[in-house]
Amino acid sequence: MARIFEYFVVCGLGPEIRTLDGNKGYHGTGVLYLPSLLDQYPPDNHSLYPPPPPQLPTCVLPAGVELFSSGFDANDASSFPRSYPIVLTEGDGSKIYVSCIAFRDPVSEDIAEAYHIPANSFADKCICLVSRSPSFRVLRNALEEIFTLCFSPSGSSKPLWDVIAYMVSSVPLPMPGRDRVLFAIENWLLCVEAPPKEGLPHVDISFQPLVQCLDVDNLIKFFTAVLLERRILLRSNKYSILTLVSEAICHLIYPFRWQHVYIPLLFFSGVDYIDAPTPYMMGLHSGVDTSNLAMDGVVVVDLDYNQISTSEEIPPIPEPELSSLRSEVLKLLVPNVMSIDQMKAGVFGSSEQYFKGCNKPWGDDHDLQLRLIFLKFFASILGGYRNFIENSATQVFNTQAFLRKRSRSTNQPSEPMITQFLDSHGFLDYLERGAGSDENNINLLDKLQDAIGRGQNPISILPSSLVEPEIITISDEDVGAGSGAKYTYDRFPSNIRSEEQEQKRKQILAAASGAFEYIKHAPSSPSVQVGKDSLSPMERAAERERMVLDIKVKLQGLWLRLLKLGATDDPLSSFEYGTILALIESDAEGIGGSGFVECIREHIHSGWHCQLTDEQFIAVKELLKTAISRATSRNDVSTIRDALEVSAEMYKKDANNVSDYVERHLISLSIWEELRFWEGYFDNLMEHSSSKSTNYAALVTTQLILLASHMAALGLPDTDAWYVVETIAERNNIGYKQLIKLRGFLSHIQVRIGYWGTTSVKAQSMSSHGLSSPRSKDVTDENQQPAEASGVGRSWVQSMFSRDSSRANSFARVHRWTSDSTSAAKENGTPRKQDLSAAGQKKIQTNVRVLRGHNGAITALHCVTKREVWDLVGDREDAGFFISGSTDCMVKIWDPSIRGSELRATLKGHTRTVRAISSDRGKVVSGSDDQSVIVWDKQTSQLLEELKGHDAQVSCVRMLSGERVLTSAYDGTVKMWDVRTDTCVATVGRCSSAVLCMEYDDSTGILAAAGRDAVANIWDIRAGRQMHKLLGHSKWIRSIRMVGDTLVTGSDDWTARVWSVSRGACDAVLACHAGPILCVEYSTLDRGIITGSTDGLLRFWENEEGGIKCVKNVTIHNAAILSINAGEHWLGIGAADNSMSLFQRPQERLGGLSGTGSKMSGWQLYRTPQKTVAMVRCVASDLERKRICSGGRNGVLRLWEATINI
Repeated sequence: MARIFEYFVVCGLGPEIRTLDGNKGYHGTGVLYLPSLLDQYPPDNHSLYPPPPPQLPTCVLPAGVELFSSGFDANDASSFPRSYPIVLTEGDGSKIYVSCIAFRDPVSEDIAEAYHIPANSFADKCICLVSRSPSFRVLRNALEEIFTLCFSPSGSSKPLWDVIAYMVSSVPLPMPGRDRVLFAIENWLLCVEAPPKEGLPHVDISFQPLVQCLDVDNLIKFFTAVLLERRILLRSNKYSILTLVSEAICHLIYPFRWQHVYIPLLFFSGVDYIDAPTPYMMGLHSGVDTSNLAMDGVVVVDLDYNQISTSEEIPPIPEPELSSLRSEVLKLLVPNVMSIDQMKAGVFGSSEQYFKGCNKPWGDDHDLQLRLIFLKFFASILGGYRNFIENSATQVFNTQAFLRKRSRSTNQPSEPMITQFLDSHGFLDYLERGAGSDENNINLLDKLQDAIGRGQNPISILPSSLVEPEIITISDEDVGAGSGAKYTYDRFPSNIRSEEQEQKRKQILAAASGAFEYIKHAPSSPSVQVGKDSLSPMERAAERERMVLDIKVKLQGLWLRLLKLGATDDPLSSFEYGTILALIESDAEGIGGSGFVECIREHIHSGWHCQLTDEQFIAVKELLKTAISRATSRNDVSTIRDALEVSAEMYKKDANNVSDYVERHLISLSIWEELRFWEGYFDNLMEHSSSKSTNYAALVTTQLILLASHMAALGLPDTDAWYVVETIAERNNIGYKQLIKLRGFLSHIQVRIGYWGTTSVKAQSMSSHGLSSPRSKDVTDENQQPAEASGVGRSWVQSMFSRDSSRANSFARVHRWTSDSTSAAKENGTPRKQDLSAAGQKKIQTNVRVLRGHNGAITALHCVTKREVWDLVGDREDAGFFISGSTDCMVKIWDPSIRGSELRATLKGHTRTVRAISSDRGKVVSGSDDQSVIVWDKQTSQLLEELKGHDAQVSCVRMLSGERVLTSAYDGTVKMWDVRTDTCVATVGRCSSAVLCMEYDDSTGILAAAGRDAVANIWDIRAGRQMHKLLGHSKWIRSIRMVGDTLVTGSDDWTARVWSVSRGACDAVLACHAGPILCVEYSTLDRGIITGSTDGLLRFWENEEGGIKCVKNVTIHNAAILSINAGEHWLGIGAADNSMSLFQRPQERLGGLSGTGSKMSGWQLYRTPQKTVAMVRCVASDLERKRICSGGRNGVLRLWEATINI
């Protein structure tokens, strides 16, 4: 029978002490240390039980371990024991429930002695009960009894760990609705049972903390944000409140489930997770500082102060459901909960009247009523939804038909909240779970809708409890049967350790003690220190593995859901694909990429047959390419090697069901041209070979065959591949005869037969295995003789036995890394030179500077042209400024012409993140999340004016002629300001939602603005009228560009649209990207359009007689394109992975076709700087000076000056 308690765990200060920053050793009482798993039952060597989650110690002590000079003090509340629950989520979405008690316990004597910790010191310790059942109350009660028994003056009749062992191993998990289990801890009787499965899901918590922390309006707003799957951050100074509120809101959205990252109590060092791009629900202690984080779009729910804040609008629940829900909740709360609501509503005239009606404490029946209120809300807002499920087998839901029906019944247009909810993963998951269900298993939502239709009481849908549960009594016969001895403790005791555990502990402490003594007697050597820099390779690997586990939880669940997508779903546009891609791209340490590769490997080893649809194949291929590209930029050879092997295993598993294979598509990556990679791969194969006892030459040959198999599958040219094989063979002293045998074997490659079987080949059986070719699809007869079956075999022979004097350069594309230049300087007595073209030489000679000064992420960048700085620096050739804004609330002006002292001025005045910057010859204007616009004097850096009038964060600013400023904000307004009078001249435009982008033509007075309402609005400011509302996009419009009568918009719906400003009509839809379009640009000279998307593609579009078509795709960037700036002959590009590029349109030469004019396909890549790993948030270009500047999340600006030979 299953057990209710899976583990009893003790966490605290372990024998290997390390600070949260990674520094080893003891560093005083004011420092926080990493918690370790100290003891557990069942023990870790128990083969029947899986180990507890590896992240458990970090999660149960989220702040880390602190040391104190004293223990429990009745006069110090901070020293009191704390009891709180936490919830962990595994990769498959299942939850682990943990009850914790944290307290101060004396530091072990051996640890104190080894690290020279002062005597009688105390440290945080946490005891935990772990369960798969959400039985919070019994977990808490049992744990509190164990804690009380340990420190009770009367003691216990058995050793404490014997009591724990009996409780964990003996108490069964009750059958829902059938069993009630009674068990005792010493003399304390405890009970556990579970309700029937036919009712509401089992929840063993009270909903009272939720309704006490938030008033009704904020509760409904919080509920809406969860339904719409926003990024949600809960804040409180109590751990227990964070978990209880998170669990309560997850139960209130029943029958829907939260589908995304769920961390009710986030450990303090994981605060950077808040900037994750995907939906999440996290809880964070109020004491953790988040001021340096961007927090864009995060819904922050402050449970201590009843406040909800967010930079993105949360659409309200429509009427009449909103009023009904609010009224029902108020009716339940007012008589039972003393909270903010009745004071706001003025329900009672005096406190005396309140206390007369408030004589019944909150209990389980109130929890049930609250859950039914929200279930009735879903029954109302989704009324008749079953009629719009078009296919009962696949649960295809006709969203548009349902919305039209609802609009007719309410006489209201389609509500954004309903539309977004029907598109959520929670609703789609609900439909999928309902597919194939029979009439006997109708969910409670359907039952409630039917009951309301029949006029029945909603309570009638719940199962009746007429049958009393069976009592199961668990008794410990050893209690009271002993000698009468009592066991008392002055600290929480340690469990009995095995000899191996004890020996390992002694070795760690001995090493720590030796390191301390060495430092003590060698203080003059600054290079000797116990810290992060002294970590051994094994310790660094352990640190990396710990970080991999944090992200792997997300990757495993996303990977499994990606494989379960239906036949009609497009994986490339799915949430799962986008999130995995974001985890791979946004991680500078490479954990996302290596974790994703490892996730696939584990899935293959668990029995996955690797059967992919064509669409899934494309998605997996692109993800692996991205992972390898990111690993290449970090020189992470192990991840590249693992990804290559995983792609081979996928083909080996499913050679008949996949018409193509992943590995061949990886040929586009440059890493395969690196000889060092293949040498490192060969060394790894030799190191991990299981046949080290065999003949050395045969072992080398076997591994070279495996290398050749990968190169053939990649599609590497035969001459290049043989060059690698021959070079490695010669360096391993393979004799001429063995080399001839290897050549002969590789010349007889069998197509398709046994291709991936070479991993276990033996020297004596090599002839029975063959190598496949990427051109295998051209061969139809698999039974032909090996020598005749493959043209590849013949080409191998020709390349291997060629006596061309240029053989040393046959692998010209295989560029050597710097460290190998000496060892491979010569081949056959002649130097080998890299084949670098003149263009390649240009790309290396670039100048990149790093500008530091901000303390937060860069959120705005603006380029000041040479003309605008004339008054300040004169007619200098290199004149031009960059102005940056950051989450540190500051604006900084940079002058690139002054090397080493680029920072010209710091402008202080904003109180929140700076979002937008503009300037003219004399002034700088900036807009911020603090809803203000500030005008500065560019020369003196003085604050001139502060313009206030917006009701939300400012998104765009534009400095105009005549001392005017144009601003837009998330309140949906566009305002014109007069700087001289410090007043708002007029609200010149008004949108129905937040404005994200705007364009203004000062010569005509035409204003265009767009944003979250997916509508592009055009106004004639001078005439004071709105010209057009351009409808067509289905999602947010992120970018806009207006030149003359042409307007171009880019949207999250993966399309760009070209509009006529005068006619208000859409002239073209540009739909070739595989992600949201973040930037658009218009090339005036040839009337062409350039678009950049999150798919990393840059597309060039050209006007032709038949319309607009894409004439060129550029794939040099691997992340979202953030900025496109086009001039007459130059084009600057910046991407989120910190890659930049400069394109040139060569000027017409004599004799050229000057009559035809330049075309979009004429843009040519001029230069790209060497890319460094960083997460970029904004980019600005100065094409006149050939400069591109990027602003990173780490607060660093990277300035690239492509000024060589220009």
